[in-house]
Amino acid sequence: MKRPKSPLPPSPSTPPPPLHCQSFTKLITSVSTKRRNILQNPLPFPTAAAEIKWKPLNISKSELYLPLTFPTGQTFRWKKTWPLQYTGPIGPHLVSLKQLDDNGVGYFCHFTDDEDRARTELFDFLNMGVSLNSIWDEFRAADSRFAELALHLEGARVLRQDPLECLIQFICSSNNNIQRITKMVDFISSKGRFLGNVGEFEFYEFPSIEKLALLSEAELRDAGFGYRAKYIVGTVAALQSKPEGGQEWLASLRKLDLQESVGGLSSLPGVGPKVAACIALFALDHHHAIPVDTHVWKIATRYLLPELAGTSLTPRICSRVADAFVSKYGKYAGWAQTLLFISELPSQKAMLPPSAWETDKEEARSRFKSKARQYKKHRESPAAKEN
Repeated sequence: MKRPKSPLPPSPSTPPPPLHCQSFTKLITSVSTKRRNILQNPLPFPTAAAEIKWKPLNISKSELYLPLTFPTGQTFRWKKTWPLQYTGPIGPHLVSLKQLDDNGVGYFCHFTDDEDRARTELFDFLNMGVSLNSIWDEFRAADSRFAELALHLEGARVLRQDPLECLIQFICSSNNNIQRITKMVDFISSKGRFLGNVGEFEFYEFPSIEKLALLSEAELRDAGFGYRAKYIVGTVAALQSKPEGGQEWLASLRKLDLQESVGGLSSLPGVGPKVAACIALFALDHHHAIPVDTHVWKIATRYLLPELAGTSLTPRICSRVADAFVSKYGKYAGWAQTLLFISELPSQKAMLPPSAWETDKEEARSRFKSKARQYKKHRESPAAKEN
């Protein structure tokens, strides 16, 4: 989710434990007992949906809708390789997902040496331990606007990414645009093991910390990273210095509370409060993390805290915004905020019926009239007339 940087807010108080988990074992069935390495029997990778024999994930559109999950700024490593088809690496596996005609989702492993493991890790990546339908029922009950948006934007999931991948991607995202972020992430990814081509795209296993350490600041700057080059080099060095190992240290943040996790991440070069909150939400199981930036602040001032309209985005205001989301939506507030954020994206907003954004138009008209009255009052003041 690409957003501008914002000040560090204190973490909102942790809400009650989650009540909406579902078991992987009920969702996952064994698909194969044979190890499969496609590179040992090289064949052209199928790319078009018609060429692929899709295996069902047995989940509905209301639990996962790919166009509302992958191209919305959570990850920059997955590519649209066909209509309603997205392809990306999950660890050492190269997987395509397809929204099927029955509104379910199919998957296909282009490359893996263990398809059962690939399926398990795919479900983990898709955060399928959380029932989207269950938590959205509570969101609908708590918020009539969410209930209306959910009618048109169902299946927008929050992913559970590898912490190292997520960290490096969001350092690249700082004060940046989607096109440049994607190019940077693709450059770094290319330093990992090549997994194969699907369509026009090349896919790689994300490089280890040791491989990332071989990248110099000069090389990254030459590749267009700008000031972010020193942050990536510095962060990789900081991870290498962790006694337990950088990858293990990042994984351990899942066991801490949100404030401790954000504090740990913010000790790394180039990781500000918004980046830390994104990583906490998209990789570290902190489902109530709220990445507060100007976009989220505007959403909050329209629907949760109208009294904050016109204020500056200070750490105290960021904390109030985060607390307001948690108070409204509870343990999974970050999932609710993600849907509200997606609904503001131009590509998604255009898909909504007028009733879903009519309120915005009325509020915009009201703000315009208010500013016009203020301007008129100012122009008629004695001080203005003297000038």
